[in-house]
Amino acid sequence: MAAAEPGAAPGGGSCAPAGGGSVPVLFCFSVFARPASVPLGAGYELLIQKFLSLYGDQIDMHRKFVVQLFAEEWSQYIDLPKGFLVNERCKVRLVPLQIQITTLGNLTPSSTVFFCCDMQERFRPAIKYFGDIISVGQRLLQGARLLGIPVIVTEQYPKGLGSTVQEIDLTGAKLVLPKTKFSMVLPEVEAALAEIPGVRSIVLFGVETHVCIQQTALELIGRGLEVHIVADATSSRSMMDRMFALERLARTGIIVTTSEAILLQLVADKEHPKFKEIQNLIKASAPESGLLSKV
Repeated sequence: MAAAEPGAAPGGGSCAPAGGGSVPVLFCFSVFARPASVPLGAGYELLIQKFLSLYGDQIDMHRKFVVQLFAEEWSQYIDLPKGFLVNERCKVRLVPLQIQITTLGNLTPSSTVFFCCDMQERFRPAIKYFGDIISVGQRLLQGARLLGIPVIVTEQYPKGLGSTVQEIDLTGAKLVLPKTKFSMVLPEVEAALAEIPGVRSIVLFGVETHVCIQQTALELIGRGLEVHIVADATSSRSMMDRMFALERLARTGIIVTTSEAILLQLVADKEHPKFKEIQNLIKASAPESGLLSKV
């Protein structure tokens, strides 16, 4: 979700709070109004988080929004002042703008991060076409290294399910993290993303499509990121689970695509200095497993 740039603070801005505590705030969205409290000194980000916790099931994440504050001096709402901090009881509202954001799906190396989800040894006998998605996943990680794209890797309960398969080279990965939560969106992952300036797009692949991939993708778009799921590097134990998960995710605005489309979109031009190397990667391994016929 994106919000319009807050305007200048009336009367020279707001004052920072002197102490702790909480402040009552009325959160308004559409026809709803719900009282809640926020920490004294809460700013724009905390207000957005509160709106999401209160109205997340009603907010269309592909719309653009502006946060407004009710100003007593004007007897109407104004755009949230720049640098605003909650230091007294107030009323705020989230207003959807009329223009729908079109998800273009453009990828550039400088604004993209790759997520490799739970490609672990114990899944080998259970996941359909596991050998093929390993091959494609390795090709994607090689491409990421060539193009300087950060890679974040998770392993679901590695103590019981083993580490990432040996065929996948994790050299240079920004983060390799064990987890028990199904989604990859852990505090450590969010912190790693915050360290990368200008991240807009996540390329996501691994297992299982209907569990960890789906939950990761939904959390990421809930944070305003564009998600590309690589269909030929993503699978489940059941092809029915995989198919319905990909269909559901595509309806939410997530982009379901292929590894070759991803890599060629990232180089974008035959004259790109890494084009030949990327082209060689694509030529070297293109499994014809029938996996994509079951999208």
